[in-house]
Amino acid sequence: MARILLTGSTGQVGFELRRALALHGELICPQRSQFDLSQPQTLAAALDAWQPDIIVNPAAYTAVDKAEDEPQLAHAINATAAAVLAQWAARHDALLLHYSTDYVFDGDKDGAWREDDAARPQSVYGHSKWLGEEAIRASGCRHFILRTSWVAGVYGQNFMKTMLRLATSRDSLSVVADQFGAPTPASLLADVAANLVGRSRINPAQPYDTYHVAAQGRTSWHEYASLVITLARDAGWALALAGSPQPIASSAYPQKAKRPANSQLDCDKLMTTFDLQLPTWQDAVRQLFQTLDNARKP
Repeated sequence: MARILLTGSTGQVGFELRRALALHGELICPQRSQFDLSQPQTLAAALDAWQPDIIVNPAAYTAVDKAEDEPQLAHAINATAAAVLAQWAARHDALLLHYSTDYVFDGDKDGAWREDDAARPQSVYGHSKWLGEEAIRASGCRHFILRTSWVAGVYGQNFMKTMLRLATSRDSLSVVADQFGAPTPASLLADVAANLVGRSRINPAQPYDTYHVAAQGRTSWHEYASLVITLARDAGWALALAGSPQPIASSAYPQKAKRPANSQLDCDKLMTTFDLQLPTWQDAVRQLFQTLDNARKP
């Protein structure tokens, strides 16, 4: 069986990857104390000891605003560590599957972002993730880079859970309405990764490249929040919020790091290359909400 090293196995995507990758090989899920991406100089020795055939790397520094004050740490985890993983994979003919982000783009495009659009990150976080991508591509290793956006899952904290918590405790709520994208389930990201890993095990001559993976369609944070709250109200949740959230401009909610105004990702390349179908953002939100709703029932 393949030996699969999974970083960040306790994170939102890592939690789902443990399930999705279990049938594809022996999973190695080190704790941070055993494999600390903030200390890139220690990683090669650990990889030499474990000798993975496949490295799956969802771990990242994702505190977008905090990264503006901790650029060295963000770059160590998101760029330098990614380079170490890629260089080791190239030397040992291992496969590297790495996750990246819509933040590599400036957000100023009208339509959905394609993989070959110019990257112009506007934040330390986005820049660090872009450098990580570039290092992987430069290494020559077999790799899949999966860019995604607005990740939400059953495990960990995310926007959907925040909206549900606030709607049960506040009678008013304001949500940004001029930033656009698509919420993407962590389970979908894990299932796509498992599909690609499975293909590479059957036939190593795959079209290794950078691909976009996100739920289909386009929405705003406000529209997303409104759907979540409607679903909760219809399911009988006791909400303090009487109506819908109030839409506000992003300028009314200043943040240290600049967010892309348009995060919509064009996923045609992935779907065409691998004959995959991706759900609409509405279906993705409904499915995730249903899972959360079921989990709270006795």
